[in-house]
Amino acid sequence: LIPGAAILANGAPSPIFIDRVDTAIDLYKAGKVSKILVSGDNSTVSHNEVNPVRLYLLGKGIPDQDIFLDHAGFNTYSTMYRARDIFGVTSVLITTQSFHLPRAVFIAHALGIKAYGVNADTGHILLRNYAREIVADEKAVLDLLFNAQPKYLGDTIPITGDGRNYP
Repeated sequence: LIPGAAILANGAPSPIFIDRVDTAIDLYKAGKVSKILVSGDNSTVSHNEVNPVRLYLLGKGIPDQDIFLDHAGFNTYSTMYRARDIFGVTSVLITTQSFHLPRAVFIAHALGIKAYGVNADTGHILLRNYAREIVADEKAVLDLLFNAQPKYLGDTIPITGDGRNYP
């Protein structure tokens, strides 16, 4: 699972996002994962975090049928909740940076997913990334305590299937 991150003004994934994606590609090519779930914000026509990553993955040789897109992963809680309820994920490797890994794995575990974090640090981290986690951690605890529902749920898209069969 690749959690969403910023997209540049030209529509390309940010360096932090690319680090997450490259880590997932390494896991796929090493046979550690058989599917890649890309999550991110696609809340408007002009803001799409997942489609540019799909194109990047295809360009790196990842087969289309093994790529799944979650267009409504607006935050880490929604990403993990939807991974479980929409995509049927029960076990996952999460590729993200050290500042984000504890929260991502914690949320996944709290939602009943067997999750492990894979560090995607390659030097593109800023101090503000760590500072942001203070508020994000508190929000995650509240979401879990109150069993918050993601903004969008929808039909199931089994991760065990073919990623080409879904939008």
